[in-house]
Formats: sequence, C-alpha cells, structure tokens
Amino acid sequence: MKAILAALSVSVALIPCVFAQDKEASAAQKRQQARMKNCNDKASSQALKGDERQQFMSRCLKGEEKTTAQQQKMSACNKQATARQLKGEDRKKFMSDCLKG
Repeated sequence: MKAILAALSVSVALIPCVFAQDKEASAAQKRQQARMKNCNDKASSQALKGDERQQFMSRCLKGEEKTTAQQQKMSACNKQATARQLKGEDRKKFMSDCLKG
C-alpha cells in the first residue's frame, strides 16, 4: 500500500513537468509552421513549380533562401517559357537562348 501511494505521489508531482514540455514543443512547432508558411508564400509569389519550388523550399526552410543572379535568371526564363506554353525541344532551345543572354 505504501509503495502504491509513493508511486502515485511521484506521478502527481511529475504532471506539471510533462505539461511544460508540451508547451515548449508547441512553441517550436508554431515557429516551424510560421517559417513554412512564410517560405510557401514566397515560393507562390515567385510562381515556382516542381523541382524549382522544391529546391527553393528546401533552401528557405534552412534559412538559405537568398537566390543568386543565375537562379533569378533561370526563374525568369522559366516563367517566360511557361507563359509561351513551350514544350519539349522548343522549350529547351528557348531556355538555352534565354539563359545565354
């Protein structure tokens, strides 16, 4: 009987510690959710899709979302090719010419 009471009192004493850990975890989760929302909004505003979006999201979530001049050029050319509805060899040729100059 004494062992049961001792175990029960220890369990009751540890309950606040468990709830404190849950609050810390949820604060970390909220920060991560906010970061994901921010990165997602940036990717959407740049109209990124497919692999390009996935790479951007990966960099952004790591805190490396700064894009280089080449990446910006690639994104602009990709948007133009998409707007012109280019596919296959036509798209490849356009992308090559666009990125060159």
